Amino acid sequence: MTGLALATARPGPAFWRSLGAFHRVVLILGAVLVLAAVLAPWLAQHGPTDQSLMSRLKPPMGFAGARPGYLLGTDELGRDLLARCLYGLRLTLSLAFLGTLVGLAIGATLGLLAGVAGGRTESAIMAAVDMQIAIPFTLVALFVLALFGSSFGVMILLLGVAGWEQYARIIAAETRRLMRMPFVEAARAAGATPRRIALVHLLPNLISPIVVQMTLSFSNIILLESSLSFLGLGVQPPTATLGAMVGVGRDYMPIAPWIVLAPSVLILAVTFVVQVLGDFARDRADVRLRSR
Repeated sequence: MTGLALATARPGPAFWRSLGAFHRVVLILGAVLVLAAVLAPWLAQHGPTDQSLMSRLKPPMGFAGARPGYLLGTDELGRDLLARCLYGLRLTLSLAFLGTLVGLAIGATLGLLAGVAGGRTESAIMAAVDMQIAIPFTLVALFVLALFGSSFGVMILLLGVAGWEQYARIIAAETRRLMRMPFVEAARAAGATPRRIALVHLLPNLISPIVVQMTLSFSNIILLESSLSFLGLGVQPPTATLGAMVGVGRDYMPIAPWIVLAPSVLILAVTFVVQVLGDFARDRADVRLRSR
């Protein structure tokens, strides 16, 4: 009996035990990436902008001609590639996270309002959504960055605005479906105000599509920021971002492919982790999927 009790009361949180081996590996990988970004000042032996032209284009450790102290090699200006990757990961994750929150706040609010209010309000919001989809975002980004520059705050707002329409469309459609459900009719008959219906009865049932869209948006924002930085429209040098490192390194790929390879692997790793964990979180949040 004692042995059974000890076996049942295994240490560790229930959430960790509910994960499969694959999701545990992905979760550990995500934690490593986040910790690497947070601890960048302590993990990097050199500053991300420290230059040494005598050490330019040195390969990673283990290859002929590598320079001691530069684990991933150096770039075209002799800067430590590991330090720039860590600081670039830090900035890219910050931009993606804050941009996702901005897009969620705008899109969820407008989508919920459109689904609850209906009528002209819904038509106006959906017209704004159609306009956002119809206009190429690259042109909008060029216009905004030309007027206001590419500071950190401008980039957050720009990346957030880039995906709000997806939240609005999904949440508006799901809200319209939920508004016809019996529990909403019962809340309305009991005298609940539209605001209470939206916040208390509808919003908890929208968690699953919101989580799914957040993971998609997070990955898309990382790729969008990387694309803008690749084109020279993102955060300007010498600040390191993963996309900017790929953009600059493409000119040196024949002689120094590690300049592009290291930040590209980080971009792929982050998007992979977010997608896998987002699917898992969706399954956990959706009552119907969890019951299966």
